[in-house]
Amino acid sequence: MSWVAILMGSESDWPVMKATTAVLDGLGVVFEVRVTSAHRTPMETKSYVTDAQARGCSVFICAAGLAAHLAGAVAAHTVRPVIGVPINAGPLQGFDALLSTVQMPGGIPVATVAVGSAGAKNAAYLAAQILSVADEGLQQKLTADRQANADKVAAQNQSVQSSLSS
Repeated sequence: MSWVAILMGSESDWPVMKATTAVLDGLGVVFEVRVTSAHRTPMETKSYVTDAQARGCSVFICAAGLAAHLAGAVAAHTVRPVIGVPINAGPLQGFDALLSTVQMPGGIPVATVAVGSAGAKNAAYLAAQILSVADEGLQQKLTADRQANADKVAAQNQSVQSSLSS
């Protein structure tokens, strides 16, 4: 069974990363969540990645702020897809985390999404899209989710257009 591991550098990342779990849950994607640090618990991080991969984890989502080395540390220990979510955790408003996440050396890729909650949601959607390559049912759920979002925008447009003609 394919599933997603969500790793956070600290508990303070959890309020943002709840958006990731909400999207995955809504799509019926199995996931685990762990707090682990590239700097403070590097051996535990490596051990978790190795164990998760052996148990069938297909995608890793890693969230961290400031130096944001968690995604890179995870990518160093797996050839499975790694998605980095930069967190706004300091005076540079997440720009430091974004640069740390996106600047990986050739051969050790980390897909990088937006800073903060939009990135947390997009990480979940990207992970689901990766899993959907081999899961037609998940493809259908993603298609239905996109249509529901399009329907919301159409309804909002209708509301605005109605208010203009009043």
